[in-house]
Amino acid sequence: MSKVSTYLNFMGNAEEAFDFYRAVFGTELTAPPTRMADLPGPAMTEAERGLVAHVELPILAGHALMGSDMLESMGHALRVGNNVTIALEPDTRAETDRLYAALAEGGSGATGLQDMPWGAYWGTCLDRFNVRWMFNCYQPA
Repeated sequence: MSKVSTYLNFMGNAEEAFDFYRAVFGTELTAPPTRMADLPGPAMTEAERGLVAHVELPILAGHALMGSDMLESMGHALRVGNNVTIALEPDTRAETDRLYAALAEGGSGATGLQDMPWGAYWGTCLDRFNVRWMFNCYQPA
């Protein structure tokens, strides 16, 4: 079933932020946070290996907050425009392709859609109004 969530980025304090949101909403994480060390990828500092790669917290009416830390070693910098993303999980690759093409048209920062190690057909784009969108489709190719 398709769903929409809000994805938040942080500079090293995602875990602290989600502890706060857990207390505010009185809910629990869907699973323990995935750490940067759990993912394949470029070398990073020992401190960065302990940062949050992904965390999810249900809040209200089926809506979830998701989040991760950004990595200074990869040149990431938190700013308005990349701190909040609307995350879409369409049911099919065809619907993912359609939505991605429509939202990316006239926009910027498009990554393209590609199969990812966590099993999703994934991509991001900034639409022509500078709203950031993320796509995760779990339908196999």
